Amino acid sequence: MQKLKVCELFAGVGGFRLGLEKTGHYNVVWSNQWEPSTVTQHASRVYEARFGCKNHSNENIEEVETKEIPDHDVLVGGFPCQDYSVATSLKNSKGLIGKKGVLWWSIHRILSEKENKPKYLFFENVDRLLKSPSTQRGRDFAVMLRSLNDLGYAVEWRVINAAEYGMPQRRRRVFFLAFHESTQLFKSLQKSTAKDWILDDGVLSAAFPVDKNTQLPVSFHLEEDLVSLTDNFNAEKGLSPFLNAGICENGAVTSLKVTSSYNGPRRLLSDILENGSAPEHLYIAETDLPKWEYLKGAKKEIRRTKAGFEYNYSEGSMVFPDALDQPSRTIITGEGGASPSRFKHVVQTKNGLRRLSPVELERLNMFPDNHTLLEGIPDAKRAFFMGNALVVGIVEQIGSTLFQKISELEEQI
Repeated sequence: MQKLKVCELFAGVGGFRLGLEKTGHYNVVWSNQWEPSTVTQHASRVYEARFGCKNHSNENIEEVETKEIPDHDVLVGGFPCQDYSVATSLKNSKGLIGKKGVLWWSIHRILSEKENKPKYLFFENVDRLLKSPSTQRGRDFAVMLRSLNDLGYAVEWRVINAAEYGMPQRRRRVFFLAFHESTQLFKSLQKSTAKDWILDDGVLSAAFPVDKNTQLPVSFHLEEDLVSLTDNFNAEKGLSPFLNAGICENGAVTSLKVTSSYNGPRRLLSDILENGSAPEHLYIAETDLPKWEYLKGAKKEIRRTKAGFEYNYSEGSMVFPDALDQPSRTIITGEGGASPSRFKHVVQTKNGLRRLSPVELERLNMFPDNHTLLEGIPDAKRAFFMGNALVVGIVEQIGSTLFQKISELEEQI
């Protein structure tokens, strides 16, 4: 079977492309990366430096005309998640109506306007998406599922923690695949029971096996009218009905809570550390150590708002320094810079306590060493890239399994 043609939206520094092209089964024919809040397009510069400028767009995707995008087999992207991320408080989580959340409708527009629609869709986001927004938990994902169903796609999704499958970082993300009604995968899904597809027959369960002992699935139907669905979904403000795995076809949703099943090798934080001495600026000065210890430690204290109101504040302690015999914690966008932080990684080395280097952060996401190294791009920006990136190994495994499934089904025709 020939390589599948890929269009990559919200490309960042190319995590999707790295994972898919590593399988040898995909060819990216067009890509787009544009950051609206900055003049210098750092991520796009890295992307162009690594993959070339040909067929790469550094324009606002909302302004790109669909006719400029070549026909392709697979549409991929980790669309902006600021409105769903835990970095945004529940109170301020705006979901689909947020400034960047509306970019989902750019994907929808492209799919709607494409005469030759892509056969497969492959998207990634923070797992918070399944329960966004806080006022109607699950509404945003429900709207996405229904809108894809209306365009002729069946969807399967799964929350995957990379560390549970031997990768070096505890990073939970929701991945969802969609298959157009013209494909054999779509028809294969229709022949399987919903539970069997989630546990055994689907692409995601084949790529990342799960324990077969599960609770009964949750099943429900999504309204056809998107406006009504937006207004009424989970209006009683209960828990999100979307569990960490599921499928949706023609508005019929089946969701399960699954657990990983993996007995292979595991990579630890110690495995990704660079050998030898690290640059001096990464080491924590003795004078700064009390600040780090305070931020990492447990707290139970009275704090005061700007308006003068006092309140009780408490939080538990964090492991400090980070455990080397475990996968790392999730990389955050603020990982760079020398200022003390509760959330930045700190490791104990023979030369003292230090922060992680850009290369080590790249390794935690399974990027090639120095993928983001480019003149004029500071280390803090490189760390920011990795805080926004996905784990390349997840994409590679899903991409490989998807291609294998497609090949097997086409051979049966």
